[in-house]
Formats: sequence, structure tokens, C-alpha cells
Amino acid sequence: MTDIDWDHPIDPKPGWTLDHVKQYVSSNGAEGQFWNGTQTLLLTTLGRVSGKPVRTPLIYGEADGRYLIVASKGGHPEDPLWYKNLKAHPEVRVQVGPKVVQGTARTATPEERAAYWPVMVGHWPAYDEYQTKTDREIPIVVIEPTRQVA
Repeated sequence: MTDIDWDHPIDPKPGWTLDHVKQYVSSNGAEGQFWNGTQTLLLTTLGRVSGKPVRTPLIYGEADGRYLIVASKGGHPEDPLWYKNLKAHPEVRVQVGPKVVQGTARTATPEERAAYWPVMVGHWPAYDEYQTKTDREIPIVVIEPTRQVA
């Protein structure tokens, strides 16, 4: 997948998430990285059907030089689309503030999830509530940066 146009992803539908992405991108991460008392990044996955890049703003944490994100979908019974995408295509792009990196995403092991869940709840306490709303175990995704892009 070397001919992917990572610089022109599909953004969210109109609404607050699109507004958030536009603010983040237009300010090169100076605005939008910090949102509602937490920190956010822009995750770009490859659509599992289309193969096209799709960008999503998400809350993140960090551990051992890796980025952590939670596939909560607010406690919905189904996984979010971005998570389904990265399970099919683990190569991702992440923008954190002005920094842009390519990376490889994977679901945290049970041991990692046990260690990282409190970290992520520290960033967004509602994750605990989301977990009570669903029978699925909400995954934590670990993104290993592979190279810096910008």
C-alpha cells in the first residue's frame, strides 16, 4: 500500500467532530489538541472496504513512546468503524499537535489493557461508564510510531 494519499483523508461528516478536525488541521495542532480537559490526536486509518484514508479525532494517552487510544464508541455494543479499519489495515497515520507520524496499530494484550485502562480513564473518566454500558470488552489500541512524517 505504497500509493496511499495519506495527505488527503476523508474527514468526518458535518458536525462537531468535523469542526474539531478542521480546527486541528488549520492550526497545525496548535488548537484542537487540547479539548474538554483532555488531549486529542487525529488518527488516519485505511478504510477496510474502500482502502482510502479516513481521519478521526480521538482522546489519547502515551506509554513507552507509544500512543494509546480507546475503541469505546461511547459504550455502544459495536466497535467503532476506525477500529474495524485498523484491524483490517494496521498501518495508520497519527497527528499529535504539529507532529505527524506513521505507525502500526494493534489491540493491547490483556496485560497491557489492565495496565493502560487506568491511564486512559485518567484522561477521560467516562470510559469506566462506557464499559458498564456494553457487554464487549472495550479495546485499547497501541500505536507504535514507525517514522516521523512532519
